[in-house]
Amino acid sequence: MNSINRRSVLLAGLGVAGAGALAACSGGSGSGGGNALVNPSGSAVAAAEKKRKGTGRQQKLTLTAAPAVIDLGGGVMPKTWAFDGRTPGKEVRLSVGDTLVAELSNQLPNKTTTSIHWHGIALRNDMDGVPPATQTAVRAGSTFTYRFVADAPGTYFFHPHVGVQLDRGLYAPLIVEDPKETLVYDDEWVVLLDDWVDGVTGTPDEVFAELKQGMGGMDMGESASPSSSGMEGHDMGDMGGMDMGDSASPSASSSSGGMSMKFMLMGAESDLLGGDAGDVKYPHHLINGRVAADPDVYTGKPGKKVRLRIINAGGDTAYRVALGDHKLTVTHADGFPVRHQEVDALLVGMGERYDVLVTLGDGVFPLVALAEGKNANGLALVRTGSGSAPKATVSPKELDGMIMSASQLRAADDVRLKSAKTDVTHQIKLTGGMDKYNWAINGTPFDMNDPDAYPILIEEGQRVRLDFVNDTDMWHPMHLHGHTYQLGDSGPRKDTSIVLPKKKLSVFFDADNPGQWMLHCHNAYHGEAGMMANVAYRA
Repeated sequence: MNSINRRSVLLAGLGVAGAGALAACSGGSGSGGGNALVNPSGSAVAAAEKKRKGTGRQQKLTLTAAPAVIDLGGGVMPKTWAFDGRTPGKEVRLSVGDTLVAELSNQLPNKTTTSIHWHGIALRNDMDGVPPATQTAVRAGSTFTYRFVADAPGTYFFHPHVGVQLDRGLYAPLIVEDPKETLVYDDEWVVLLDDWVDGVTGTPDEVFAELKQGMGGMDMGESASPSSSGMEGHDMGDMGGMDMGDSASPSASSSSGGMSMKFMLMGAESDLLGGDAGDVKYPHHLINGRVAADPDVYTGKPGKKVRLRIINAGGDTAYRVALGDHKLTVTHADGFPVRHQEVDALLVGMGERYDVLVTLGDGVFPLVALAEGKNANGLALVRTGSGSAPKATVSPKELDGMIMSASQLRAADDVRLKSAKTDVTHQIKLTGGMDKYNWAINGTPFDMNDPDAYPILIEEGQRVRLDFVNDTDMWHPMHLHGHTYQLGDSGPRKDTSIVLPKKKLSVFFDADNPGQWMLHCHNAYHGEAGMMANVAYRA
């Protein structure tokens, strides 16, 4: 890529915002002995909910989670789990201050429990959808009603928070509109990105079972030797002699050291992500539930201004997104406004959302979601005039132009945190590696059976600093439930941020939403392996 020098300047800041000298980790991140935590359904949660400004309007819906055969286009018809028989699920849209009343009906097979997490929404703690921390898992054949005020406008989505169900078809966009919106545009297009394995080469549970065996049992020469600490990602530096050519094809399956490699991806490399790009071979990358060979088409008119709401609902893939022959003006990150910035392409990690404005040209244009480091892509089309559709593998020049990552953005003035003294700093050390597949926070894998064992303790009213320190050889999109933090002193307001390998990222938030909140890697498999912690308010 000859534009690497131009790009490297822009990317130098990724994952390093406000990384100054690390403040000492405050006490209280150890065991929860003697610390009473706010109950997710307690009086402090109810009091915080009362303060939310509501319109009094309710939007009621039922979401039925059940097995479904879905049509991904191009003759691809996998059996998966979906909401109401479709993937993505039907968009949910409400106005800021409205109350969502959503009944989840669990019709999943084999006594499978489930839940819904409303990703990015600062809502009441007992509606956050994280069993067993904030609710009892919804049993098969039963229902649970989520009821909360959505008091922050933005682009969000929802998905289960049980096992690796995130990597099935159970997800849908959630848009909270602002009646006082100052952005001017003619139309809107919600763009959901997803990496797809379920019902094609296997299930996410089978993927996780294989990954959990780790690379320790595989004969990989020196890269998995004890001397390399067992804390590496796939350090491909030692694997140059391996033929990685077929590693991304669904049929590629080798056996090394007696271990089948049906799902584990080797050799996914990305400069933007600091090396190893991902763990999992996905046969398809989808935009709005369609494969690249049979894409979703947005039809518009030349000269019209369109707001794209881009959501990465994937399990293990960051996407580099560009619209051929167009510039993108970034307006929002994770639902919150930023100072507008014009770019060629965006880097979007799992769980991240970006809103962009684009003024449409005349013709047929590819919207490409390059699966970063995986030699594959998702595709949708924008059609405003005559012209033939590009090939599924089209690679517009914008993908190698100015690539936006969160560290170059600045929060809009009206959403920047007021300057305040930091009351508590917690070091969030990201640990583990592919060797033992022992992903964790501060060296301790999270145990869903004992969610308040090692809380990261905070108190209502505090200004909290989290110092993410990535000790691993892999990038991690770190997501905090129930809050929106700011990157550094003036960076964007976000709830999910890429932390690059061997880098530090400092974020700040106000402890204004009491409860127990998950902080985790939004790689579905890293989070399930244990890279998760409970950010808990003291009672």
